[in-house]
Amino acid sequence: MAQVGLEHLTKEFKGPGGEIVRAVDDACLVFQDQELLTLVGPSGSGKTTILRLIAGLEEPTAGSISIDGRVVNGLPPKDRDIAMVFQHYALYPHMSVYDNLAFGLKLRRFARAEIAQRVKDTAQLLNLTSCLERKSAALSGGQRQRVALGRALVRRPAVFLLDEPLSSLDAQTRLQMRAELSRLQARLGSTMVYVTHDQVEAMTLGQRVAVIKDGRLQQTAAPADLYQRPANLFVAGFIGSPPMNLVEGTLVAEGNALVFEEQTSNGKDAPPPLTVRLDAASAPLLRSHAGQKVVLGIRPEHIACSPALAVTQPERVLETVVELVQPLGPDTCLHLAGHARPFVARVGAKDCCHVNQKVQVAFDLRQVHLFELATGKPIL
Repeated sequence: MAQVGLEHLTKEFKGPGGEIVRAVDDACLVFQDQELLTLVGPSGSGKTTILRLIAGLEEPTAGSISIDGRVVNGLPPKDRDIAMVFQHYALYPHMSVYDNLAFGLKLRRFARAEIAQRVKDTAQLLNLTSCLERKSAALSGGQRQRVALGRALVRRPAVFLLDEPLSSLDAQTRLQMRAELSRLQARLGSTMVYVTHDQVEAMTLGQRVAVIKDGRLQQTAAPADLYQRPANLFVAGFIGSPPMNLVEGTLVAEGNALVFEEQTSNGKDAPPPLTVRLDAASAPLLRSHAGQKVVLGIRPEHIACSPALAVTQPERVLETVVELVQPLGPDTCLHLAGHARPFVARVGAKDCCHVNQKVQVAFDLRQVHLFELATGKPIL
């Protein structure tokens, strides 16, 4: 297996009007040996371009790519010891599963006995032994995806590059394939770079997750660190399902306390602003930001919600109205209105509420995040 390093990697394209479009912007990242790292970001953020640069399908504008300590800039794809699995299966429909798996090895002139053994081992690993004589058109979506993955595995490359390989599968098959892929990577001890726009998939698969936006890496961390300690406003709003509630406002000093006041319009019928009296322990840390524009963030699961909350500090309770109820099995998401900006609370399935019901909510102040509005950097 191998370590992959990106050093100040940049890729520029010419846009339709001749303008320069920077698809990858000064990316510095190391994919550790035997690691499954997921690259996640919105469509057009540069994820697939990074994969294509590593594979040698694109030439970088600047920077370097190394595989196992060797710089591979200018090296053709066939000499990089990588295998890439694309979003579409791209199987040969007139060939059997066996021939699809063996095709790449035949091109590389492997001995017939070696090809047979590798195909047999790969088929057992992917539970495809019973399908080896079938044509790809006769397979299910999950089986076709395993064959596409098997074509990469049978070569035993140093690095696997996977470009949204599960996106065309139905939800149940995707869940199954995620689990299979995680188990497979652990058994092989291989280095895998997995691209997806689905942040849930990125969090459940990746040992580390790299978040990218507009070609720039925003944060690379273990899934739990990414969720609990986002590096900026974009990561905070992108990671999480449902995402973090983000509210713009101002920090106001009231004696020894600090209060967050939501930014609202000045119209006559404007709803009352959301006001949150911050935790006394964090007030000294934030006093230098009093009077500044900030963004308050709170995860839906850190909002207590009930028709009548039993709390010791009633001044910390907010009055809201349920706009929408979304049952999710063990949990329920409540979309709450009554202030300038609606927000979402995640409660237990037994905490029954209905649309238009008035409820009280309270934020867990130990879980509140604050970001600078101008820069998006965290201040709490």
